[in-house]
Amino acid sequence: MIDDHAFEQRLKQWRHGFHRQPETGFEEFTTSDEVARILTDLGLEVHRGIGGTGLVASLTVGDGPGVIGLRADMDALNITEQAHGREHASCTPGKMHACGHDGHMAMILGAAQLLCTRRDFNGTVRFIFQPAEEHGRGAKAMMADGLFERFPVDALYGAHNMPGMPAGHIATRVGGIMASEDNFVIRIQGKGTHAARPHMGIDPLVIGAQIVLALQTIVSRNVDPSLSAVISCTEFITDGIRNAIPTHVTIMGDTRSYSPEVQRLLETRMREISEGICQMHGAHCEFEYTHEFAPTVNWADNTALAVAAARRVVGEQAVDAEVSPMMISEDFGAFIQQVPGNFVFIGNGAQGEEGATPLHNAAYDFNDAILATGARYFAEVVRLSLPA
Repeated sequence: MIDDHAFEQRLKQWRHGFHRQPETGFEEFTTSDEVARILTDLGLEVHRGIGGTGLVASLTVGDGPGVIGLRADMDALNITEQAHGREHASCTPGKMHACGHDGHMAMILGAAQLLCTRRDFNGTVRFIFQPAEEHGRGAKAMMADGLFERFPVDALYGAHNMPGMPAGHIATRVGGIMASEDNFVIRIQGKGTHAARPHMGIDPLVIGAQIVLALQTIVSRNVDPSLSAVISCTEFITDGIRNAIPTHVTIMGDTRSYSPEVQRLLETRMREISEGICQMHGAHCEFEYTHEFAPTVNWADNTALAVAAARRVVGEQAVDAEVSPMMISEDFGAFIQQVPGNFVFIGNGAQGEEGATPLHNAAYDFNDAILATGARYFAEVVRLSLPA
């Protein structure tokens, strides 16, 4: 038997330890060491160095052929923590767990402890700890290193805490739940000139302004209104000075959508518009478009199972099976392009309550009150997937 209070305190201890020692993408060496130590202490064999600092541990009970994967992300952010009086605040200047990956690790480790102790399933569960989620590189790195060939799974499950949602509530949906993220760079080369003699040059500022405005017509006039997409220009950089029209302008930003078809449409139309406006004005254009995050698209059968597990843990009233999709992105999406799976949100705290501080905020902290909820949810997913 597991004493509930002792279990919750252990999860809190693990989480606070991770929070004090944040490490960013592909540099999670101390974090990986600690995760491996905990898993080893639970009696599991740990395989390390997968996709850099990633690791996998497996637990088999009985003779069932089924294999379920549970995934946690490990990396922190380059943000200076603002946590006056927080005893477990970051000890690393300029870095902090501002997205709650410290809590995600503790939840999966908690599920591992529950499953190792109770052994109330029949099959194999794999505990997957992924590096470098924040910039969309870790999942690809692990898969390129043979993750699913070396450690095959029938399905994969993940979760993210969600400030603004009541603590302990669980929400998911079939289909697109989080968007892709694609980045773009538009480089415009005009002809610099004195600000008093604009007719002697080719003004890339005017050209860039026209491009920024024209890009906003793509979603309103090219994308099917029943589909979702966002184009955001976030940086506008020039090499000009106050009394000189510049030669170069660089526009950067990102796009969000839920399907490869919309991604292709956005890239095509953005390229056509950027190059067309530059050509019209006699300027040179370089257009760069890169795919950073895949959309997270939940599989129907796995979502039904996730909802059932959530209801068993937190009750039907605290489960939303049709949550509205969000335009945020998550590296988990790359995994479930390759294997079936589901991703849920676990409420970190409603507005005005503890845990409501937004993600990626310097004052953010994971809500310890939901650690045991997440651990029990993941353990229940395994039990329902691999009944004894």
